[in-house]
Amino acid sequence: MIKVLDMQFIRYANLFTKITKIRCSHCFEYNNTIVFAVPKKFVMKSIGKDSSNLAKLNRMIGKKIKIVAIPRGKEDIESFVSIITKPVKFKAIEIKDNEAIITAGSQNKASLIGRNRVRLNEMTNILEQYFDVKKVMIK
Repeated sequence: MIKVLDMQFIRYANLFTKITKIRCSHCFEYNNTIVFAVPKKFVMKSIGKDSSNLAKLNRMIGKKIKIVAIPRGKEDIESFVSIITKPVKFKAIEIKDNEAIITAGSQNKASLIGRNRVRLNEMTNILEQYFDVKKVMIK
């Protein structure tokens, strides 16, 4: 599992650690939302009482924030992707070899692909880093 961080995301991860007192292993951007990946047992603690840590991070960074549990394997792919893409919903994810096929309705399909395939490319990068998926198709 290779995770790529640039300087901006290292700054975000350091700010996250400073505010929540929980070490963030990885963060990435999807649909103008910064997503922090933390161990499952620390998700609620990192959100904070009454979402106080989430609100503070949101104010400081100036973007929407989501906190997800680090997936343990390919069996967690559906819940991981549904949290990242929320409120957009999809019907199912199927993995064949190194290819993920996401089944969605026509409106949700357009939202998952995005203008100029931006969200599809972001999702491909995320799934490649966490699940070794080389290609993502949306049906």
